[in-house]
Amino acid sequence: MTTRSARARPTERGDLFDSQCPTRQLLDRIGTKWTSMAVKVLAAAAPGEVRFAELRRRMPGVSQKMLSVTLHSLIRDGLATRRVEPTVPPRVYYRLTELGLSLEVPLAALRTWAEEHMAEIDRANAIDDARARG
Repeated sequence: MTTRSARARPTERGDLFDSQCPTRQLLDRIGTKWTSMAVKVLAAAAPGEVRFAELRRRMPGVSQKMLSVTLHSLIRDGLATRRVEPTVPPRVYYRLTELGLSLEVPLAALRTWAEEHMAEIDRANAIDDARARG
């Protein structure tokens, strides 16, 4: 960024190394396991929609509250949309926007890297833990 403003203008490119750049907060949000899972599930349904309950079923371990927080962040950032059918109880559907779909490729690469290298990371952790114990 060329300025030290708290928010980048939409036409500016972010700068991770600028302490005032909101890129840091964005990376915090999109770098979570829940965001990665939600984007994967929603991308698999594209161009269709996924109901909240189905998202929760397909994301083992996510609480209702954490899924709600994750989806709210995706919507706020323009990565997903929400549609509510006025039934009793209401049916709530989510889908990725074009911007959200563009996030699936880099997140998929990161998920693949993590899955392929988890054993190496586990070994390094075990070595470090053994070294710490003396």
